[in-house]
Amino acid sequence: MSSASADSPAAAQVDQPRAGAPRSLVSYLRPHSAKLWQGMLLLLVTNLLDKSIPWLLRDAVDALVSGALGTVARSAGLVALLAASMGVVRTISRTTVFNIGRDIEFELRNDLLAHLHRLGPSFFQRMPTGETMSRAINDLSQVRVMIGFGLLNIVNSLFAYSLALALMLVMSPELTLWAVLPFPILVLVARLMGKSMFGRSQASQEALGRLSSRVQEALAGVRLVRAFGAESEQEALFEEANRNALEKNMALVVVRGFTWPLMVGVASLGTLLVLFRGTGLVREGTLSVGTLVAFLAYVESLKWPTMGLGYIMAVLQRGRASFNRVREILEAAPDITDAPGAKAPQAAGALRVDHLSYAYGDRTVLQDVSFSVPAEGSLAIVGRTGSGKSTLAALIARILPTPAAAVFLDGDDITQLRLRELRKTVAFAQQEAFLFSETVANNIGYALPETSSPQATQRIHHAAEAACVKSEIEELSDGWQTMVGERGVQLSGGQKQRVALARALLPAPRVLIMDDPLSAVDAKTEARILDALDEAGKGRTFVLVTNRIAAAERCAHILVLDGGRVVEQGDHATLLAAGGLYASLSARQRLEAELGAL
Repeated sequence: MSSASADSPAAAQVDQPRAGAPRSLVSYLRPHSAKLWQGMLLLLVTNLLDKSIPWLLRDAVDALVSGALGTVARSAGLVALLAASMGVVRTISRTTVFNIGRDIEFELRNDLLAHLHRLGPSFFQRMPTGETMSRAINDLSQVRVMIGFGLLNIVNSLFAYSLALALMLVMSPELTLWAVLPFPILVLVARLMGKSMFGRSQASQEALGRLSSRVQEALAGVRLVRAFGAESEQEALFEEANRNALEKNMALVVVRGFTWPLMVGVASLGTLLVLFRGTGLVREGTLSVGTLVAFLAYVESLKWPTMGLGYIMAVLQRGRASFNRVREILEAAPDITDAPGAKAPQAAGALRVDHLSYAYGDRTVLQDVSFSVPAEGSLAIVGRTGSGKSTLAALIARILPTPAAAVFLDGDDITQLRLRELRKTVAFAQQEAFLFSETVANNIGYALPETSSPQATQRIHHAAEAACVKSEIEELSDGWQTMVGERGVQLSGGQKQRVALARALLPAPRVLIMDDPLSAVDAKTEARILDALDEAGKGRTFVLVTNRIAAAERCAHILVLDGGRVVEQGDHATLLAAGGLYASLSARQRLEAELGAL
């Protein structure tokens, strides 16, 4: 979405979206550094205890060979004590490190949701809802596993290798050399497998995102699917997305499955080499039996980190790919941001639009639009479909990136006003009355921190009364606690419109903008909504976008758009007398009403 063409001063200056501050994984780990160091220290203690056991085992075996059974008993007692201590420390260390992963997942999820609230239409036009949900759920889970399980095992493996190799060198430098001979092969294999797993992990996550998007769209449009009998077509599309996700995931599984036995083979090769050469040293008398047993125990202690290296690599690569997908959202540029030094809006509510032009890409939607509405005045914006009415309403409320020096609230450029306070001052009710799958009371009180207090209940009831829907709510099966269902499916079209109007009225905005609230309603519902609009407009500036002349004539001033330009403006009587587009629309709607009555 871009600014308008540069043929007017206002069109030349549009908010330039600022990308979200790029955050690395390290920046999320940094606040947990104290707990992380605590976990690392506990992992070190765990490995120290673990590596002490083979050393005691060496003494016990040598004592057994020499017949010193007392030494064997003492060594066995110490081994049992060390094993019990290691179990306790090991549990605490894993709990500490795993919890860091869960804490960071919590922070990432909060950051993601907060940033999604800041992003504008341009982001959601290029990224489907299902894909966004997949990244917020599946990818974040993979990041948590990478930080908790992956980080723990990487650090644990480093400690295990360092301590074991140091003790092995003390026991026998020659056997240590035999034990590490296969490791260059291991490093090469790990590098090749890691690169392959990263690419396949990213492809798998993307395929899962497309599958989630397909499911979300099918469920959202299930009524349309049934109405057109298109179940088989939807099943075919789902099967194709599901098969693609399966293929991408199986490609990753194949690499992971091949990596595991390869790592096992490398680890076992080291054990065989040590056993072969170690028995020769024992026969030569240069190595005791206990030392060989302890040395083999150290080699075996390295087998699990070695065998698990492939799996850990898969976890790290999948988590890395997932974090990149999450960061793509976090770094997306919002369409609208607070200007430096933005200030709070004033409370009067006077509007002025000055030479406003706007375009979607290369398509100009509005051109040189100017008008003003006094505080507590009323304006109707009328025009044919596609004339730019909804775009104009969204720009007045700064739902779209409004050009600078084009829309003014109480004399202040709205691009210089703080967004959070502007949203409370200027309420914008969109054409589609979206309701959450919640109670009626919670939908109306959406802007409140809580809806159960007596003060909140009073405000909710007052807003519903102003929207002329209070009595109908009280007649519902569960009254104010009636669940409206997904998107308000349990309510009629008129009831949804008026509940949405009550929600917009609840914060007591100084300016209320309604975008075509009479679309697709019958005559009886229209009359009720018109009564609600009359009540809603009292004591505030009121802007109504509508195709209905019956609604427009209730406003003090009427703006007529055609092809993105203002072609007429004035009050109802003046525009009818002018005999222009407004009079033509009025005559046609009057004729349609008469034919409908017949």
